[in-house]
Amino acid sequence: MYNFKFYEEAEKDLSKLNNSIKKLFVKKLTQIINNPEIGKDLGNKNNLILAGLKKVYFDNKRYRIVYEIKDKEILIHIVAIGKRDDMKVYKQAHARYEKYNKS
Repeated sequence: MYNFKFYEEAEKDLSKLNNSIKKLFVKKLTQIINNPEIGKDLGNKNNLILAGLKKVYFDNKRYRIVYEIKDKEILIHIVAIGKRDDMKVYKQAHARYEKYNKS
């Protein structure tokens, strides 16, 4: 089983969701923790470099969780949570991933 932690901004994403959506998030997060490979690999989307990240859907594909697996730490790092509308969740994930993973 993996541990998990949030990017600071992803915690804020979660806090903005209503309680019924939060419950669905927790259910999906539990699945990720038990089997991190359930997510689909992200590559480049609309000129956003998301290689190394994975996505899973919840709430009938209305919301996505974007995360990375850090095997050395046995850690699931939640990067972003949100809707795909106008690629918003992917743009947030890209910006945050770049911010925290600068070489």
